[in-house]
Amino acid sequence: MIDLDHLRSSLDDPEAEPWRDRLIATIQARIDRGHGDLPRWQQALAELPPLTATRKALDAATVAVDSDLAISPAQSVALEAALRGLMPWRKGPFAFFGIPIDTEWRSDWKWDRLAHAMAPLNNRRVLDIGCGNGYHLWRIRASGARLALGIDPSLLFLCQFAALQTYAKEPHIHLAPLAMEAFPQDTAFFDTVFCMGVLYHRRSPMDFLRELLGQLRPGGELVLETLVIDGDETCVLVPESRYARMRNVWFIPSSAALSLWLRRVGFRNVRVIDECITDVKEQRSTDWMRYESLAECLNPDQPDLTIEGLPAPKRAIVIAERP
Repeated sequence: MIDLDHLRSSLDDPEAEPWRDRLIATIQARIDRGHGDLPRWQQALAELPPLTATRKALDAATVAVDSDLAISPAQSVALEAALRGLMPWRKGPFAFFGIPIDTEWRSDWKWDRLAHAMAPLNNRRVLDIGCGNGYHLWRIRASGARLALGIDPSLLFLCQFAALQTYAKEPHIHLAPLAMEAFPQDTAFFDTVFCMGVLYHRRSPMDFLRELLGQLRPGGELVLETLVIDGDETCVLVPESRYARMRNVWFIPSSAALSLWLRRVGFRNVRVIDECITDVKEQRSTDWMRYESLAECLNPDQPDLTIEGLPAPKRAIVIAERP
């Protein structure tokens, strides 16, 4: 699922030496702990047919691998069965040798909102915190990053990433199945840190923002995306219980409050580069993600409210720098 020797090679840098081996050991321990469904997901990976990708589209809206030669009907059936064994697919879209995976999220829309505003990624070391199955890692690598490292604790997401990497065989792109708490702190190693869809799940957002700051080298850039509400610097929503059916949403600030938080923990040049309502075209149930999605979380009679009567999801992208 993850080539730890390859990861070690990608981190063969004097600046990573103090924490590299500890990171490798932590990843191995996480994989060893496993998950009840891990054998089933590993079997799905083992059943991927041995195909050779002669074409890769890592910089396209649909991240894809394909071949100049058509694969056989039997190979196509086997491939789709293996990929369906890794459902639900939440982030994407992807395509494997002509088989499209219509994921719950149109993650390419988020990329389109931020790509024009961030610093060019060419030759940068990039960390994506809460990367899901790694869709944006492929876009990051295709944008010229010399290292694209994602962390997300889900072993299913790791297996989905491994499915594409089986064919893409892309160097210097890795997904580590870790939460932020398990990742080395204050590395000051990365040129760019992405953190999208994570902040509102943190019980202590200020501490978390400080942890993000610690991962950046001086002058490095944070690309942060999170839920926001309308209002000024004093406005923060704390849900009484659930938000859009989620129990683990703790703080939803206004964009102005979020910008203040970032400045308070030490970031500079903080700017909001996008703010938009999340709608049911961007996040929805599909044949590859058959569970409830955003539509079931909104008030059917008043879709600008959640099912709990709170403001419907609005997301902002904020870019900031470490001094």
